[in-house]
Amino acid sequence: MKIVYMGTPDFAVPSLEALVRAGHNVACVVTQPDAVRDRGKKVKFSPVKEKAVELGLPVLQPVKVRGDAEFLQQMQELAPDLIAVAAYGQILPKEILDLPKYGCLNVHGSLLPRFRGAAPIQRAIIEGDEETGITIMYMEEGLDTGDMLAKAATPIGKKTGQELHDELAQMGAELLVDTLEHLDSLKREKQDDTLSTYAKMLSKKEGHLDFSQSPERLERTIRAFDPWPGSYGYLGDKMMKLWKAEVPGIQTDAADGTLVAAGDAGIDIAAGGGILRVTEIQMPGKKRVAVNAYLKGNSIEIGTVLG
Repeated sequence: MKIVYMGTPDFAVPSLEALVRAGHNVACVVTQPDAVRDRGKKVKFSPVKEKAVELGLPVLQPVKVRGDAEFLQQMQELAPDLIAVAAYGQILPKEILDLPKYGCLNVHGSLLPRFRGAAPIQRAIIEGDEETGITIMYMEEGLDTGDMLAKAATPIGKKTGQELHDELAQMGAELLVDTLEHLDSLKREKQDDTLSTYAKMLSKKEGHLDFSQSPERLERTIRAFDPWPGSYGYLGDKMMKLWKAEVPGIQTDAADGTLVAAGDAGIDIAAGGGILRVTEIQMPGKKRVAVNAYLKGNSIEIGTVLG
């Protein structure tokens, strides 16, 4: 089976590796254009392109797949039997979706129809889901609305966004290869649109915490946004990043965002009538550090409001 693989970030690398390792004929890799950093002085490849070059695979990088006649012709000449996609970053037009004999399969980081969209991993953590997983699905013109072929689940527990991302990337790679091995015998399952939810793209400003929310939700947000976009508040004019937290189950009448205690156990911040205990922070220009280590050389004024 001739496969074209489309993907861009770290999440998509294990699936590409798995396809090659399993002996599939990956005829070409399609990824987003190179990024220019440092005022044009340095060109950065996507993680998928780096892996494709390492594996000696040809690479295509259209700026936009929709309406690109040259790219469409290249794909027609490749004549893939199947297109496998993982976090490519662009919506594929109908002429690409209809091109391969066996269709286009997507490796999606949630248990569809829950969390369609760009950031399913982080949204599952924030919303307090007990489990999430991978869905291998047929792609169609709607956003993650296609028929499902296979699923694999994993508990979320206290995993950070990075930890869950890495786990799901490996799960997705294994499930993709397994799906291809049993493609002829697997049954398509339609999604129940009434159960669908949308996982919107993350933005940097979302990391600015709202301390009127419950401590439980804030703790989940801090885990979900590790490592990006990170969670933060302002201590005076300084941004304090909050990297680890817990919920001690203490109630308070203090105003939201008020620092009510600071010690070896952490910094206690009033939030939604309860306490969020932060145990790892980062100040501007400094490294992440445990609160008890930070307090050995620094002080935090109780009563200050983290804005």
